Amino acid sequence: MTYPTQPANLPRPRSGPLTTGPSRAAARAMLRAVGLSEEDLERPQVAVASSWNEVTPCNVHLNGLAAAAKEGVRQAGAVPLEFGTIAVSDGISMGSEGMKASLVSREVIADSVELMVEAEQFDALVTIAGCDKSLPGMLMAAARLDIPSIFLYGGTILPGWVHGKSVTIQDVFEAVGEHSAGTMSDTELLAVERAACPGAGSCAGMYTANTMSTCAEALGMTLPGEASAPAVSAERTDLARRTGAAVVAALAAGLRPRQIMTRAAFLNAATVVMATAGSTNAVLHLLAIAHEAGIDFTLADFDEVSRRTPVIASMRPSGLYVMSELDRVGGVPVILKELLSAGLIDGDAITVNGKTLGDNVADAFSPDGSVVRPVKDPFKPDGGLAVLRGSLAPNGAVVKTPGIEALRFEGRARVFEREEDCFAAVTAGRVAKGDALVIRYEGPRGGPGMREMLAVTAAIKGAGLGKDVMLLTDGRFSGATFGACVAHVAPEAWDGGPIALVADGDPIVLDVVERRLGLGVDEAELARRSAVWRRPAPNYTTGAMAKYAALVSGADTGAVCTVPGTR
Repeated sequence: MTYPTQPANLPRPRSGPLTTGPSRAAARAMLRAVGLSEEDLERPQVAVASSWNEVTPCNVHLNGLAAAAKEGVRQAGAVPLEFGTIAVSDGISMGSEGMKASLVSREVIADSVELMVEAEQFDALVTIAGCDKSLPGMLMAAARLDIPSIFLYGGTILPGWVHGKSVTIQDVFEAVGEHSAGTMSDTELLAVERAACPGAGSCAGMYTANTMSTCAEALGMTLPGEASAPAVSAERTDLARRTGAAVVAALAAGLRPRQIMTRAAFLNAATVVMATAGSTNAVLHLLAIAHEAGIDFTLADFDEVSRRTPVIASMRPSGLYVMSELDRVGGVPVILKELLSAGLIDGDAITVNGKTLGDNVADAFSPDGSVVRPVKDPFKPDGGLAVLRGSLAPNGAVVKTPGIEALRFEGRARVFEREEDCFAAVTAGRVAKGDALVIRYEGPRGGPGMREMLAVTAAIKGAGLGKDVMLLTDGRFSGATFGACVAHVAPEAWDGGPIALVADGDPIVLDVVERRLGLGVDEAELARRSAVWRRPAPNYTTGAMAKYAALVSGADTGAVCTVPGTR
């Protein structure tokens, strides 16, 4: 193979000391054994970290993208070295005990990338991810390491088709609810199941993976237009190749993640989440990434952004379109340019290609009017998510607002100590209009791991109760969740928060306009309940889950793992 001449301006700040001089002969011998040439040993080494696996369509194709990214690195004069990390499938584990491992995997991904990059002293980093927790996990690692880094998304899946209608994984979960309610036959359910996932890529709507790819682009950590291209498109492969070349350019320029992921960049990302009615998980993940970047970013920032940002993209689950349809009308740059023109984001923020966000979107298309509307004619005048506080959530909670029929809901509590019990009640027809379903001990420490509850929320909608029932939890919801569903209630039940003290029949009030989640029980009664409350036995006492429960912070700070005594 013929290699390009090494550009004189390519530094080797970390790999150079590792591979230079007589004392490093053993290290060079090992690197020769994996295929490095004499010329390679004088070039910068770039890590290509991929969450490829055969478990889920989100990740099954990432090895091909890694190969293309490596080609781009080589073309730019550096040496790519690939390694893998884990990625779990939320869609497969949803509704099971396995779902508790999902959020835990985010920390394992960040830790494993950090350990590999530090151990091998790579000069730069390309991270490639497809499923929900692998995206923030990779961005957390980049922020933590602060070496030249670029994120590459695996891309969205295309929607399936059944009976002339487009379907996604969301439709399968909702079909389960319809089936349990007796309004869908076995044959119809099977038809939806077979059609929903036609190939590689992450879940099709503005669910968590596509929300986080949108955030990554708004943060400036991807190449322009990177968030929306389908997984199976030639554009995605080209983006991978250009990402590999771009990270070498970032190395040459000395451009590092913490110069990009500033407070202004996080505000930009939060604004895009609000403008697209993205996943509630974005709150948790952006808080965690900001923590790793050393940025002061809180729930209060999300609330402020929500109040001033209209919803301008009609994206599933609360809108009509999927990510590939947003890509067809110009992708995330259309949204960014429109928000910038209205003064809602900072166009001076620097991105990974060395240009400003404003420069990157200058030639973007205008809103098409259907998938994306102008700021002056939005789908909704304020943001797609709301941060709630009140007697039931003193430290905060999060709700997606477009799917709520009434902005005020009053109901009577039905308390469940675990997700499975609530799901059984819904599918057995034991839930009535006006119920405020409370699922607790599913928080970061109590679960542990904050299970997503799409199986429950989709079953509620499928049973025809989406407008009449509220669900609140100290756990999480999928990005595909739709309706009056309040997540991340903090403090969590495990820590003795008010949600631990709720009893069947207690009045609960959700007021989106007032940003309030209230429990209609007087303080004296709550004090009595608190005095007799006892924390239940932990679900895990050994292994990764127990370690996570011992180290993790509350949902209101991103559920990040911290050194004991530093929370």
